[in-house]
Amino acid sequence: MARDGGTEAVKGPEPSSGLAVNVSDPAQNPGLPPHRQRMTDKDPKAEKRAVRTVYALFYLSAAGSLWAMAAYMLFPIEDQEMSSIHYNNMFIGLGIALALLSIGIAAIHWSKTLMNDKEYVEERHDTRGTEETRAAVVESFKTADDESGFGRRKMIRNSLFVALGASILPGITLFRGLAPHSSPDHPEAGDPVALLHHTLWDEGVRLARDPDGTPIKASEVTLGSAFHVIPESLTELDHHDGKLNEKAKAMVLLVRLLPEQLTEREERKDWSYDGIVAYSKVCTHVGCPVALYEQQTHHLLCPCHQSQFDVSHEAKVIFGPASRPLPQLPIAVDDEGYLVARSDFEEPVGPTFWERH
Repeated sequence: MARDGGTEAVKGPEPSSGLAVNVSDPAQNPGLPPHRQRMTDKDPKAEKRAVRTVYALFYLSAAGSLWAMAAYMLFPIEDQEMSSIHYNNMFIGLGIALALLSIGIAAIHWSKTLMNDKEYVEERHDTRGTEETRAAVVESFKTADDESGFGRRKMIRNSLFVALGASILPGITLFRGLAPHSSPDHPEAGDPVALLHHTLWDEGVRLARDPDGTPIKASEVTLGSAFHVIPESLTELDHHDGKLNEKAKAMVLLVRLLPEQLTEREERKDWSYDGIVAYSKVCTHVGCPVALYEQQTHHLLCPCHQSQFDVSHEAKVIFGPASRPLPQLPIAVDDEGYLVARSDFEEPVGPTFWERH
């Protein structure tokens, strides 16, 4: 502070860079917090309870896997009953979920309560494939075995093997549903060629709207339109007659183009009617429903794996993993103007399979 002619002047502090560095007091490593012992480390009874819990969960996992297999047999999806399909999906899913969840919970409980709980610091170093390094790796596996108790705790180890072995059984069991199987009522079911070659389409069967079963007149199919079609005779079946299976095989997409836009082989000229064509909706890749129609390009798109078919060129494959064109349904018009099938498909519908010629 200075006085000059009665005027008081105050000198402020020197400017600062804002950084305060005290080199005599460097930051100290706080170290690890004090180690807290677990109850299983202090109480042998708690340790035994943890062991029982772990192997009980592994055996519960095995029970879930076995239940999934039993549910597959108790509620056969082939019955085509909606209740059976519902219970089949629900109980198989619950069994597999219980099996996998129990394995996960048991593994976590094992690691948190029974495996070695000592903290340690692993120094980083360059890794080289020397003999010393390899010997250290072997030693680390031995140490891990000792610390986890995998070699000592036989009940846990054996129950883990049982749970892991049982967990793959539901998946193997479900593969049974992919195999063709015959029955006294449907002996052809064991032959996929016969099963997929014959549908409800036949000469004179009317094309009907899906799902209400209303017959379709040729005059109702406008240029650029697309109809999802089923056989009219399908409405006469019930679920006990395999209605879902028959519908899955017989689904058709009906499209109308200008007649001059169609490129047809000579032997297929009479398979269409005034630019109206009908193709199977079952993709020739893995059987997904081909239901997306691009009016401007005349392409059909399978939403599962993006296979594309050209409606104007006999539904040939133009993109994607499908290997064959969609089977075409020959159609005509009856005396009342309704669209009818001229015959069944002339080739098996659906994806390619080994027995197909």
